[in-house]
Amino acid sequence: MYQVSRALRRASGALIVSVGLALAPPVAVPSQAASSAGCEGGGFVINGLNDRSTIGIDGRFTITADNLGPSVLVDGKYVEFTVVSETFGVEDWTLTGEPNPLDITGNRRTVVFDSKTPDHRGLVLTGDVTVERKGTDIILVRQGPGLTMTIQAKDCANGGIFQMEVERNDATATRFTHVLGDGVFYFDNPNFRAREGDVVPFKDTTVTVAARINFANDSSGAFVGRDSPQVATRVQELGCVNHIATRTGGTATVSHCGAVSRWDVASGGRMGQVMGEDAVEVAPPATTCTQRCQARDRVRGEAIVLGFPFPVPLESRLQPPFPAQ
Repeated sequence: MYQVSRALRRASGALIVSVGLALAPPVAVPSQAASSAGCEGGGFVINGLNDRSTIGIDGRFTITADNLGPSVLVDGKYVEFTVVSETFGVEDWTLTGEPNPLDITGNRRTVVFDSKTPDHRGLVLTGDVTVERKGTDIILVRQGPGLTMTIQAKDCANGGIFQMEVERNDATATRFTHVLGDGVFYFDNPNFRAREGDVVPFKDTTVTVAARINFANDSSGAFVGRDSPQVATRVQELGCVNHIATRTGGTATVSHCGAVSRWDVASGGRMGQVMGEDAVEVAPPATTCTQRCQARDRVRGEAIVLGFPFPVPLESRLQPPFPAQ
């Protein structure tokens, strides 16, 4: 149900967007990710259009609907992913492992997400695609009857480097399903459980440590990430109930699968993705916002970083990977 052959996705006729990105304003770049070193060498060109044109300049331009293939390959120096034209769902979101001082993959090509799929409940994107490029930033926008989708991405080795936004004319929520790549797993971070309830400094105030769900793998001790919602609620997976030890000697019930997360995203809300150190820092959740939202507030190194254990203990890994069919 959740896994689809990646070979089938790269069908002929796909629009290829070769990208190296650093982010447009709506996608914030906190703490370590704010370093330009993480995006060094970024830049993109767009080619593979049906009319065989090539676009490689900064600015805002339009790809007409009849010049699109069934999918769009966004191919950067550090980040690659495929966009499904009719839905703006994302497949094969990948860190390339290109050498960089802030690399978290151990220079291994790593498929982080097999897919990020919005359920538009019958609505389809049919319009032209607006592309905005500024330096190493990219924003893709497409509309259809009653629906607008926006993807913002950044070609960096880590940090807050990706988000998807949805807006519906009927103002109802959209369910997003995230499926991790092979070898990547969600876990309840024991470093956060050990400090749960502690009050720690944050900028000029304080914040209380809460439980944290991250994802990691067994290949790199620096590879870690998390889903970053804004005006979105995670769906409790009753088929994936985990009992996690707490610092008080009791247990917490976590209804979350090991390879899948599902989110109900409000119209105007977004689902972001944070990689590396920023994924294991203690900061407040994103503010409630449904217009001109930033992916997350800029932290600029002013948060406590709790990290995560590597390898992740088996008792902290969320099970089963997928809910029962």
